[in-house]
Amino acid sequence: MVDIVDEINATHRTVGRAATPVGEARTVLLRRTYDTSMDDLWDAVTNPERLPRWFAPVTGEFKLGGRYQVEGNAGGEIIRCEPPRLFRLTWVFGEPAEDGFSEVEVRLSPGDGAERVVFELEHIAVTDPERWTEYGPGAVGVGWDLALLGLGLYLGGQAITDPNAWGESREAREFMTLSSNAWGAANVAGGEHPDAVAAMVANTTQFYAPDPPAGPSAP
Repeated sequence: MVDIVDEINATHRTVGRAATPVGEARTVLLRRTYDTSMDDLWDAVTNPERLPRWFAPVTGEFKLGGRYQVEGNAGGEIIRCEPPRLFRLTWVFGEPAEDGFSEVEVRLSPGDGAERVVFELEHIAVTDPERWTEYGPGAVGVGWDLALLGLGLYLGGQAITDPNAWGESREAREFMTLSSNAWGAANVAGGEHPDAVAAMVANTTQFYAPDPPAGPSAP
């Protein structure tokens, strides 16, 4: 049984903006501390044999300049790699747009004590204004929260053995709902108007954790 509230509270979330060569980007940053060593965490997030145990199958060349593909998800190029502290990659669905920009950077640093590591993931992307207005940071933030949950459970010896079944569970719906709310709070803290954020959170929650179908009516 996953303690959903503790898992949500274990991650710090920040929403911001950044300049890119093609215009201003939106940023989402997740920060969480894991109980393991730098070398073990680096291996867990870069080793193609371990990635499917908590994230997804990933193929490609795991080196600077190499290209990768996440099964059923994004792909791109590894543009920085400084083991065991940092890697940065482009994150693109399908064919990259000429005016597009989407990159993910993962940073590891020693935590407050032995066998404690601070994990940071920052996704920087130039977003479609209409999509941002509709969903806000939760559009990608909830997905990254799920990844950090999977990583934490895996490192703690509690990996989810059937992600598809878990994704349809009440536990998963609660996690995704709370994640959507947490990204709403981070968005307000980042300067977005609360009324706009409320609509974003509602849309994101409905996308990730839609209301279950109504049962048969009572006679």
